[in-house]
Amino acid sequence: MSRAVIAIHGGAGAISRAAMSAEKEQYYIQALSQIVNSGQAILAAGGSALDAVTEAVRLLEECPLFNAGKGSVFTHQGTHELDACVMDGSSLDAGAVAGVSRIRNPVLAARAVLEHSPHVLFIGAGAEAFAAQHQLEAVEPDFFSTPERREQLQRALASNQTLLDHDGAAQSGGDDPLDNDRKFGTVGAVALDLHGNLAAATSTGGMTNKQAGRVGDSPLVGAGCYANNANVAVSCTGTGEVFMRTLAAYDIAALMEYGGLSLKQASDRVVMEKIPVLGGSGGIVAVDRDGNVALPFNSEGMYRGFGYVGDDAVVGIYRAE
Repeated sequence: MSRAVIAIHGGAGAISRAAMSAEKEQYYIQALSQIVNSGQAILAAGGSALDAVTEAVRLLEECPLFNAGKGSVFTHQGTHELDACVMDGSSLDAGAVAGVSRIRNPVLAARAVLEHSPHVLFIGAGAEAFAAQHQLEAVEPDFFSTPERREQLQRALASNQTLLDHDGAAQSGGDDPLDNDRKFGTVGAVALDLHGNLAAATSTGGMTNKQAGRVGDSPLVGAGCYANNANVAVSCTGTGEVFMRTLAAYDIAALMEYGGLSLKQASDRVVMEKIPVLGGSGGIVAVDRDGNVALPFNSEGMYRGFGYVGDDAVVGIYRAE
């Protein structure tokens, strides 16, 4: 029997240059811990890795601290476009949605695609119609908005930048641990269950000031999300275009399968060598079929946590942790 474990991330990025708020930092630590605990509870009860990662990502979507679901960033046009993917390592089944703005929890829509459709990826209005057919909760687009995210868009418009995430602590005098104007806003989870099955899920609100219609790596199987019982489950956060060009999540699996690399060797090769060569930044969370966990990132920080069933959750933000 495998030693069940879940690992999550809430985005990677630069350490805030502003005076850090211990209180805000604690909010992040507490949120990460609670979500890891929720995943552990599912796994401890004999639940599937797929259920654990789906619920963990749903909780991350519900938390406005992170750029997925509630609290998603704005496009250049002032709208929200959300993406998500889930993958079951036991069957290689996957489901994904992209460019949605009326589905409360995109990860649940991705899961519905996996379970109820012969297709893998639905976009836009088609994805929303599919979600409605399966009784998923619909919301008005402004459900995802927060004042902090709107301020972030205004700063991005003023500086004519496409920003890789959250509310800019450095520029706005905010108190987030990571500089949210230079933070990659994807969330994700990977898990190994008691039955030896792997699964991964990834969800994002995209990039602040991105052009409407832009899709990154998060909903793409093999780029931002991948799971295969033969070796590993991976969820990515970072410069989406580079993770797409390198097929980052699948590359880790391929290095393990064909190159004989360990989880640590494979994930370090991709995150610390291959991604930076193309100008990319970010990180991943991964768990292999033996229950080893890797959480490498080449940015200054990454919101992250993991927990084996029966152990306390381990969470971190900065590199030294």
